[in-house]
Amino acid sequence: MRRRDFIALLGGAAAWPLPTYPQQPGGVRRIGFLASAISGDKEFQIWRSAFQHALQELGWTDGHNVRIEIRIGAADADLTRKYAEELVALGPDVILVIGAVGVAPMLKATRTIPVVFTNVVDPVGAGFVESLARPGGNATGFVSIEYALSAKWLDLLKEIAPRISRVAVIRDPDISAGVGQFGAIQAAAPSLGLDLIVVSPREAGALERAVTGFARLPNGGLISTSSALTVIRRELIIGLAAKHKLPAVYHRRLFAAAGGLISYGPDTVEPLRRAAGYVDRILKGEKPADLPVQAPTKYELVINLRTAKALGLEVPPTLLARADELIE
Repeated sequence: MRRRDFIALLGGAAAWPLPTYPQQPGGVRRIGFLASAISGDKEFQIWRSAFQHALQELGWTDGHNVRIEIRIGAADADLTRKYAEELVALGPDVILVIGAVGVAPMLKATRTIPVVFTNVVDPVGAGFVESLARPGGNATGFVSIEYALSAKWLDLLKEIAPRISRVAVIRDPDISAGVGQFGAIQAAAPSLGLDLIVVSPREAGALERAVTGFARLPNGGLISTSSALTVIRRELIIGLAAKHKLPAVYHRRLFAAAGGLISYGPDTVEPLRRAAGYVDRILKGEKPADLPVQAPTKYELVINLRTAKALGLEVPPTLLARADELIE
């Protein structure tokens, strides 16, 4: 059974009407919501819906006993900082932050309002929490990947395209997670006989020139690591991989759904449901310092068979059997 029907159902959930209730005169709690996403992005709509419905199951309904203030900063540092300060000024009871780009400015804006984050790779290395088991401050949440997963991307790339000998790794050098992910990939490369180069997604023009230059030599492959910038520039990255016939592995399903060859990473919807549980506990009096940062519980392997065919690749049966979803 293909997972696309289930994903389509989740996508439809973004349009589900939430029950409306008259605003209560008292006892209404306020939740800030800051996302490193694009407002019209389908994935963001799914995240928002998943969070709101999970809250509703716990007894919190937007417009009834809670008010959710949403701000969307994409990967724009200045806009994200502005929205962080704006949300803090509203005096919410708790703030949900999606993506590491928003956590740093949020924690700079407040060290007292509880913050729950999701889609953050390395909260300890970034200084958001003291440790995963005991966050110690006003923030806790859910990590998006563990560094060991990065080496798995290299294994998958070699498995689906065994002729490759060179790999361009797209990573954001300005975040600790970018360094950590590349370190795991670098450690695994010698055993697979692969040479690596690093490409930054910071400037679109520089990214395009670097990938184009890399593709001039044969037997190349591509890995796009986890960061807000790679997500924002996903259409460019996928387009470059297709143009230069580069087999590529990505960290999230939305890349494979948009034409990328293969993706392997955590389910990005489930953490929003789990985050609603932490928000509920904080609204009922618990402290972020006492709520451990949690790792992903579900991973997805997605293969785009159309893209494999366009690249002239025959996907091994063992890889097909492990896939959670095949896009045809």
